[in-house]
Parts: sequence; C-alpha cells; structure tokens
Amino acid sequence: MASRTPGRDGAARTATRSQVLRHRVRVQQLDRAPGAARAPTDVVTLDLGVQDTGPDGSLWALAVRGADVTSQHWPDDLALAWTLRGAPHAYRRHDLPAVQRAVRPYSDADAGKRLLNATTPLRAAGIDPTDALAHVARTMRRVVTHPLDKGSLSTRMTAELTEPYLRWCGPCHATHMYEMPFRLAALHAGLELEPGTSPPVVRRAPGFPTAQVAVVARSDDDRDDGPFDLVRLVLHLLGPLTPKQVASFLDAPVKDVAARWPADVVPVAVADVGTADLLADDVEALDAAADADGPPAVRLVGPYDLFLQARDRTLLVPDAARHKALWPVLGRPGAVLVDGEVAGTWRPRATGGRLALELDEWVPWDAATRRAVAAEHERLAAFRGAAPA
Repeated sequence: MASRTPGRDGAARTATRSQVLRHRVRVQQLDRAPGAARAPTDVVTLDLGVQDTGPDGSLWALAVRGADVTSQHWPDDLALAWTLRGAPHAYRRHDLPAVQRAVRPYSDADAGKRLLNATTPLRAAGIDPTDALAHVARTMRRVVTHPLDKGSLSTRMTAELTEPYLRWCGPCHATHMYEMPFRLAALHAGLELEPGTSPPVVRRAPGFPTAQVAVVARSDDDRDDGPFDLVRLVLHLLGPLTPKQVASFLDAPVKDVAARWPADVVPVAVADVGTADLLADDVEALDAAADADGPPAVRLVGPYDLFLQARDRTLLVPDAARHKALWPVLGRPGAVLVDGEVAGTWRPRATGGRLALELDEWVPWDAATRRAVAAEHERLAAFRGAAPA
C-alpha cells in the first residue's frame, strides 16, 4: 500500500492486517452459513460481478457465500457477460443494463488501455478506441440474431470488419479480430454468454434496452454510476485500497480512477503494510472486525474468487515466496481461508464420481481446522454432484 490518500487530510486510523482480512471476509459474506442466502441473487459480490473462471467458477463463489446452488444448474435470474478485464462475470439478470453503463470506459485513454494490443493499429488508422468499441458493438448486435458459438461469431465479425480491427493469428493460422474488442464489445451490444458452454456461446440478452446498444462513450459530467459505481464497489468489498490498486483491479488508468475517487473516504494505516483509503460508511465494520467472535470461518475459495483478486497481495500473503504458489501464471489453485488468512491451497481431483482434494498446508492445522476443511470438502463434492473421496 502507498501513503497517498487523495482528498483526505489528517491522521489515519489504524488497523491490523488480520483485522482488515476479517473485515473483507465479513463484507464479502464469506462468513455466512451454507444456505443462508435467500436466493442466488442475495450475494453482495454480484454488484461488482462474480468472475466465472475455473472448473467451479462463479457458482461456487456464490455457494461459499451462502447461496443454495450447484454446478449442474445455472439460476435463471443470473446472467453471464464478459466485463472486467475481459473475463466472464455473473450478475443479476435485471442489473445487466446498469452494469453496461458502469463498465463503459471512463475516457478514451481508458478504452485504449482496455483494448490492449488492438489500440495501436486503431489509432494509427485514426480511430479512437471508444469509437472502435462502439463500432464493434453495433456490428456484433447486427450479426448475432441467434445464438452463435465464439468461433462462428469471430468468423462472421472478421468478414464484417476492416483491417485496423483485424490481425494475423499465428496459432490459428488465420486472420481474425483482436480478442479484447471482441470480448468487451459484447455487453455493449446487449449480448450475454450462455452458461456452461465451451467454446462459449453468445446470444442476445432478453430485454436489454435497444437505446443502450453501442452507447460506449461517456459525457464529461457522466460520473454517477449509482449503486454500480465500480470504484466505490471495489473500495467497499476489498478496502482499504489506493487508487493504483483499484485501477489495477479495473484495468483502468490511475488518472481516471483518481478523478473518480470518492470524497467520503478515510485513511487507514495498516500495521507493517501501509496506508490506504476506506469508505467512511465501512469504518464501523472495520472497527468491529478487530475482535474475533465465534469460531473462525473456514472456506475453500476458488482460484479467481474476489477475495484473492485484491491487488495488495503483500497484505493477503506477507511471505512473497508463497505468491508464485497461489498466483502462478497457469493453473492457479484455490485457497484455504481460515478467518481470512490463507492457510494453504487446494486442488480438486475428480475420479469416477468421487472428488478428492490435494491439500497443501502452509501452516500446521489444528483439529478444528481439519474438521472444518473436511466439511467444506463435503460441501464442494455435493455442489459438484459427487461423493467426497
């Protein structure tokens, strides 16, 4: 964490590392009992989007937060869309139009950062990244009149678009459009992903407002995203954080995030870590997390769970030597959380209708932790429709 806290002066509050982690567990509802959620949509992390990457994906992330869901059934009131960092995320279906407004680029520089290697040829051709994203969205909307798998849609889009939008792909031995414009334009085109499809199938999102299709650019005074303000949501669910850390999570320029930084933040100095900002409304909850009450919450969180996506990895795992084990470039494991602390990693091993876990204990587990991990193992197996091995 850095010491810079925009727009806020005075002495910082203090907190311990374990207090911050416990606060995140509570605010992300990782301490809720199985089945405690009234419905699959009754999970707060759906406001920001729940990443659907890995074998258990977003549904397991909802299950460990108290939702009664299984891997075999996708709830009708949830939708899946490519959004943050181009990754698939689950949302409440009725929130999709508001989500589309919230994920519009903050600026043309932001759009260019999000489009990665597509930005250079587009700008060389005199096309602003925001305009390019809108053009791809309009084209995609016109092409997708019925569900199309990703390969078929890519072929159709390649035939529709001109050279600045296309590239030669060595592994495919073919010319097709750049990946990030393809993914990021889909929701702006009013399209969603069909859950459980591989390769993914893209289809029109029922009821998506026609007037919002391909509306990508923001006006100069367009700074109010309401309850889906991404900067505020990241600060609420993962705070305290700095603008640089929030920008890294959103894959946005630090300048744009700092310009939208909330005025109602307070600086928090975390012992042995640094100072960052927390929303004022969350200070009471952070204070309450100073004291552990009841048995610690033990959870098997997936490799791309929001809890592990915070960009202050030194706070999450102080031992830098452990970072490569938890966040390798390929093949990430899940994490065993004990009261917010990463106490080890887990990998599923499924054979013949039975699910085993490969566990790596980072610290010695006591008997209570072992019993809790065994219970979570049974919970994961039931979620998959398997028996624990």
